[in-house]
Amino acid sequence: MRIEYHRTLIADQARNDVLYKALKAVIEPGKTRVADIGAGTGLLGAMASRLGAREVFLYETAEVAGVAEAVIAASGLRNCVLMPCHSTEMQDPPQVDVIISETLGNYAFEEDIITTLNDARRRFLVPGGIVLPREVIQCVCPVIAPRLDAELRLWEEAGEAYDLDLSLPQMMSLNNVYVRRLEAGELLACGEREWDRVDLSQEAETHRSGQVNWGFESPATIYGFAVWWRADLGVGLSLSTGPESVATHWEQLYFPLEEPIEIKPGHQLGAQFVSSSSPEDGTHLAWTAELVTADGDVITRQEMDLDKGYLP
Repeated sequence: MRIEYHRTLIADQARNDVLYKALKAVIEPGKTRVADIGAGTGLLGAMASRLGAREVFLYETAEVAGVAEAVIAASGLRNCVLMPCHSTEMQDPPQVDVIISETLGNYAFEEDIITTLNDARRRFLVPGGIVLPREVIQCVCPVIAPRLDAELRLWEEAGEAYDLDLSLPQMMSLNNVYVRRLEAGELLACGEREWDRVDLSQEAETHRSGQVNWGFESPATIYGFAVWWRADLGVGLSLSTGPESVATHWEQLYFPLEEPIEIKPGHQLGAQFVSSSSPEDGTHLAWTAELVTADGDVITRQEMDLDKGYLP
C-alpha cells in the first residue's frame, strides 16, 4: 500500500478546506446521511461525521480501507460505517442525502468518477439529494514556452551524438501526456478556453470530446497545450488545477505537439480533444491541432494519440 500518496492528500490544505466547506454547506446536523466514495484514509467521511451527519458510509476497495477503519475506530466516529468494496459492487446500498467523491486525477476522469457517480446517483441517492462535485469543467491553453518541448526532444540530441535513429522513441514521447506545473507566462495570454463540461448531477457520457479555436494578431510559436480542470462544489466553492489557482497536489497536464507550430498574424489555430475512460479499458486520450489561414486553407494538421506513446 502506497501511504505516501494519501499523505499528499492529507497535506493538501487548499483541497481539504474547500471540501470541508462544501460538506458544511450541505450537512444538516442530525439528519443528513452521507456516502464518501473512494474514501482513502477516511478524511472526508470523518469531516462529515464531525460536521454532524446522521450516518456516514465510507466506500473504499483498496488496501487503505484498513487504515480508514483504524482511523474511524481511533477517532471514536460511531456514526461511520466502512464498506470495504467499490461502490459499484455494493448490493442494496443504504440511501443517502449527499454523495461526495473526490476521485479526480490530474486528468479529471482517469479515476472513473463519471462511471462511479452515474451508478451511485441512480442507486444511492434519495430524490433531491446532492452530488459533490456537481460539475467538472475542462480547460485548455496553448503553451508558448519551449521548456517542456525541449525536454522531450533530447532523443534527437542523443541520436546525433551517438549516430542513432531514435525517431521512434521520440515520436512515442511526443504522443504522451505529462503531469507538469506550468507558469502563467508560459501560456498564451488570454488563451484559456473551455473544451468540456460535465454535469455530474445527471447521467453523463464517459466519452468526452471538444473543439476550441484561437485567432492571432501577432506571431507566436505553439509547442503544445496545457490542460486542467475546475470542479464546482456549489455555494460559490470550487477546486481548480489551473496554473493561476492556489497550488494543490494536482498539477496541469502538458499535451505535446509532434512539431512546434509557427503562427503568423491572421492565422487560426484549432484543437480537438477526445477522451474515454472506463474501469475495464483505462483512459485513452487523443488530440489534434490544425493551423489554417484567414481564408480557411489548412497549413498543417497534427494528430497525437496516447495509444501511440505506449510501448509495443
